[in-house]
Amino acid sequence: MEHCKRRVAYYYDSNVGNYYYGQGHVMKPHRIRMTHHLLLNYGIYRFLEVYRPFPASFEEMTRFHSEDYMSFLKMQYNKQMLKFNVGEDCPVFDGLFEFCQLSSGGSLAAAVKLNKQKADIAINWMGGLHHAKKAEASGFCYSNDIGWIFTGYLELLKYHKRVLYVDIDVHHGDGVEEAFYTTDRVMTVSFHKYGDFFPGTGDLKDIGAGRGRYYSVNVPLKDGITDDSYQSIFVPVMTKVMERFQPSAVVLQCGADSLNGDRLGPFNLTLRGHGACVKFFRDQNVPLMLLGGGGYTPRNVARCWTYETALAVNVDISDELPYNDYFEYFGPNYRLHIDPSVNPNDNSADYLLSIQQGVMENLRKLPAVPSVQMQPIPIDAMQIDHTAGLDASDPDKRLPEAVADSLVQDAGELYDEEKEGGDKRNEQTPYQKRPAMDASEDNLKKLKIDNPPAQQDK
Repeated sequence: MEHCKRRVAYYYDSNVGNYYYGQGHVMKPHRIRMTHHLLLNYGIYRFLEVYRPFPASFEEMTRFHSEDYMSFLKMQYNKQMLKFNVGEDCPVFDGLFEFCQLSSGGSLAAAVKLNKQKADIAINWMGGLHHAKKAEASGFCYSNDIGWIFTGYLELLKYHKRVLYVDIDVHHGDGVEEAFYTTDRVMTVSFHKYGDFFPGTGDLKDIGAGRGRYYSVNVPLKDGITDDSYQSIFVPVMTKVMERFQPSAVVLQCGADSLNGDRLGPFNLTLRGHGACVKFFRDQNVPLMLLGGGGYTPRNVARCWTYETALAVNVDISDELPYNDYFEYFGPNYRLHIDPSVNPNDNSADYLLSIQQGVMENLRKLPAVPSVQMQPIPIDAMQIDHTAGLDASDPDKRLPEAVADSLVQDAGELYDEEKEGGDKRNEQTPYQKRPAMDASEDNLKKLKIDNPPAQQDK
């Protein structure tokens, strides 16, 4: 049972749905716009602080990625496509660099928000692109927003001694694991399909190296895993990880391609099984960042991330979908939750137990919880106050979108809606009458009359 309201920051840029990987490509950035419209029409936005992130700059992105690689993405030199592994899976498309800026900018803003303790949970469904390497595109991912919010500015590691990264995408989070394979300050845990499946990494025996030995945890799974089977290994493994590593912040990559019915993923999870992972970390009461990732059936991606946004704010939503701009995508049943398929579950109880035992054995070999010596905190990323001087700004000029969207209304400042048939307000925000006041001199002094009535002509 929760005893206080969670502060949840949500990052979204409406332009993200305009980018297009090309005809026939399974990655559809439009799914993020569908998610946004669905949670708007559910009314979940009332419980969120909604922000439009500032795009990450070239200099910020080269803190993790190589400068040559970022220059290529920015200029789109066709002759260098093979050098940076850009081709069929990762095509060059119009606005590619700007797309990477939006994804990475949202994750950086979320990290800063958590560091400043201005939110308990920060959400960026545009992020979670976990396959990209420092100088290479991979798996539909061009920039690894997760990698550079850690290693670029060391943004999360400035304020948090230990950060846990958990990946529930159907594909192994190879790009993130590679970035932190030799450090003990970031533990990476990935639950994924293993075998003849992209990217082909993430064996149980891949445990890290050097100071990072045993700080990489991989849980290889087989086709058809169900909600119950998934939770039977997720809960004990993550409980032990939290006990042994004791992170002060968690980043959860919520790739929706582990759902039943995904075009690429062979798992059999429902929204409830997938969302149970979000609820697990929400209940841990540590700063939590939720990121997107894979997901190639757009209607189910929108369902999943809408449901998990509702879980983050601890609000129940109806199974009946509200009407929205993309309502026809959700036919024929127009319901939030999806049913599991009848495909067989290749993950036997014995197999899952053997994997769990192997993971637990590695976790037992972890040394004492790593500590960090006292040191000056580096300068924050996004340190410029873009809202400074708003009072003196030219009222005849429109503010930049990211600045205007950063001005958040206090909870309950505006009414949700007016009921039909009269000027009656929503029950949750009942109309409050101004208390009666005497026309005494003391009371009149308390009134702020900004616009006194004009004198009538005699």
